[in-house]
Amino acid sequence: MSNEDRTAGLPAASRWTSTDAPRGADYDHKWKQMAAAGQDPHGEVSFVERYNPNTILDAGCGTGRVAIELTNRGYDVVGFDLDEPMLSAARQKEPAIPWHLGDAATIELEALFDVVVMAGNVMIFVEPGTEAAVVANMSNHVRPGGRLIAGFSLRRGRYDLAQFDHDAKLAGLTLEERFSTWNADEFAAGGDYAVSVFVKPSGNQG
Repeated sequence: MSNEDRTAGLPAASRWTSTDAPRGADYDHKWKQMAAAGQDPHGEVSFVERYNPNTILDAGCGTGRVAIELTNRGYDVVGFDLDEPMLSAARQKEPAIPWHLGDAATIELEALFDVVVMAGNVMIFVEPGTEAAVVANMSNHVRPGGRLIAGFSLRRGRYDLAQFDHDAKLAGLTLEERFSTWNADEFAAGGDYAVSVFVKPSGNQG
C-alpha cells in the first residue's frame, strides 16, 4: 500500500496540526541545541532499548529523530506521521526508512512490531475524541508479547492517565510499568509527565 493510499480518512485537523508549532528543520533546531549543549537528545531511544526489541514502529514520528537514531543503533524501524511537512523532513534525512503518511487512529501497516513507541506527546495532540481509537489501533500493531510505550505531558483538562489506562485495557494491553521521564525516573502521582509501558499478553492475538 502506498503512502498516498494511507491518506484516506485522515481528519481535517488535530490538536497538533492546528498549532503554530515549528515544522521541519525549525522543529529539529531544539534537539540540535540540546546536543550542542552536551545534553542527550535521544532519551526515548535509550529507553526503548531497555526492552530489547527487534522491530519498532515510531508512531507520530515527526521529523524522524527517534526512528533515525534507532535505525543507527541497528533496529528495524518504520515511522508514520499525520503532518506532511514533518514527514518530508524525515524522508530527506533518511530516505531508507519506510515513512508513511497516516492517522494513528486509522492507519493500517499490515505488520506487527515488538514495540510501538509514541514519543512526542502524541496522545495529547491527536484529534479530540479519537484517543481510544488511537490506543486500540496502535495495540493492533503490537505483536503478542510486545509493548506499547507512550510518553506525554499531563495537563489539566486534557487526556489523562486514568483514561489512558482504561483505553489500554479495552485494547487488550496491561500496564507493566510507568515512569516520570524517559530517563526512567520513578513515577509519582501529581507529576506533569508520564512514560507508560503496556504489554500485550502473549495469548492475546487481537
